[in-house]
Amino acid sequence: KTNPRTMCPTVTLWARKRRSLSLISLNNIISVNLLKKITIYLIFKRMNAYRNLEEKEIQILISQNCSADSWDNIKVKEGFDAHKVINTKFTGTIKLGKFNNYYCLEGGLKRDSGIYNAKIHNCTIGDDVYIGDIRNYIANYQIGKDTYIENVDLLVVTKKSSFGNGTLVATLNEGGGREVPICDILSAHTAYMMSLYRHSKSLIENIHKLIEKYCESVTSEVGIIGNNVIIKNCGTIKNVKIGDNATLEGASELLNGSINSNASAHVLIGTNVIAKDFIISSGSEITEGAMIDRCFVGQACQIGKQYSATDTLFFCNCQGFHGES
Repeated sequence: KTNPRTMCPTVTLWARKRRSLSLISLNNIISVNLLKKITIYLIFKRMNAYRNLEEKEIQILISQNCSADSWDNIKVKEGFDAHKVINTKFTGTIKLGKFNNYYCLEGGLKRDSGIYNAKIHNCTIGDDVYIGDIRNYIANYQIGKDTYIENVDLLVVTKKSSFGNGTLVATLNEGGGREVPICDILSAHTAYMMSLYRHSKSLIENIHKLIEKYCESVTSEVGIIGNNVIIKNCGTIKNVKIGDNATLEGASELLNGSINSNASAHVLIGTNVIAKDFIISSGSEITEGAMIDRCFVGQACQIGKQYSATDTLFFCNCQGFHGES
């Protein structure tokens, strides 16, 4: 019989069935995709989950001259190899990744990832990190994967720190009155306004509040060393945040600062460099005995050859050699 409203019962019935089939297919697709996402999440979570040390792992560590104030405070990822930790003392809360890869050094020498001849306190150490010959200790750091640390005197966060953010730099007038608080995101425009627009008190106060808010957001009792970082043959590194792919080789003393390196624009800190209360932006190089104190170094700057700088703001593409500021 013909439906007087549709005049086509067969088409109406087919349309209803088609909508039902479409909804069923859509639900199936959503269910399959959701199941895949859940499975991937669970696998990823399991791969990155930490567990307690097993008794046999503790015995291996002890046999390799390792010790801990409490083995229960040490957590490791599945796949952790206790044979790659030798002559190491652990204190505080420790998390260790997997040590499966090796590093090929100049001249063809190979070094297995792991921890050798070190004292570690309150640290999280990522996958395939190499730590060796730490003369003093490493404390209160989160160390990213594939990072190489060798022959370092001291690497520590001593207190709650903003890592150089908020340091006041006395620009233009050495006697003070035109200070600029530096931070990771400082621009030349902001610094210009803060040093030359002192007559606009509301402007200066509002900029100060914004910078203070940013400083609070990066303040921590734990420092960060990023992924693929190289730190070797250095002296004291204290209250310093180090970004991905940075290279620190032969630096004498680094105190209270941020090295904002990244995978696209590496930062190099070279031999005999001394830096205090500083921020170094991506792509910059501080080398050859340069000394900086209360300084902001912008992107792609080069400072070296015994250059000395105090209370100075360097912005993009600046260079400083054989002089002072």
